[in-house]
Amino acid sequence: MPSAEAARDRLCDPAAEVSAHYLIARDGRCLQLVDEEMRAWHAGAGYWQGSRDVNSRSIGIELDNDGVSPFSEVQMSVLETLLAGLMERWGIAAEGVIAHSDSAPGRKTDPGPRFDWRRLAQQGLATWPDRLPQRDGAVDPAAFAVAAHSAGYDPELAPETILAALRLRFRPWAWGPLDAEDMALAEALAGIDRGAVRA
Repeated sequence: MPSAEAARDRLCDPAAEVSAHYLIARDGRCLQLVDEEMRAWHAGAGYWQGSRDVNSRSIGIELDNDGVSPFSEVQMSVLETLLAGLMERWGIAAEGVIAHSDSAPGRKTDPGPRFDWRRLAQQGLATWPDRLPQRDGAVDPAAFAVAAHSAGYDPELAPETILAALRLRFRPWAWGPLDAEDMALAEALAGIDRGAVRA
């Protein structure tokens, strides 16, 4: 959307059949559009950690951004404060903070390659690999898909679709076929409970 106001109007239009709990503008204004206890329609069809009804078990935050520009400092700061409060109120672990592109790979790409997930992870507000398992360089699409599914991604999606989503979040500069770093990343994400990924 061209502006936070345009996004707000669409998110509040019943005919659009889309909504979110919060909208954070580029200038740092934070608008609550739906009560946290209520279901919003931000995720649409998707999947995460065994659930195909992401809307009913999530709090949606939309960020005013065109998808290619950096996110403003004030916008990120407001998001961090909001996330910290949500995570405390609702008992959300860092690995429960995901992108729309994680829950609906191939259909959604937001928040996009310019979003600073590592910054959030450094504050315990998301996950980021602390160290990657050592690999011999061999790649196995089936093993990659199993690891990505264990991390939360939809097991019914093609490995290349999951790869694109994983790279969008963790390696937006990467391209080409599945490589050893992708394999190690998926394995690290799958091992969140074993301490392979830092929250």
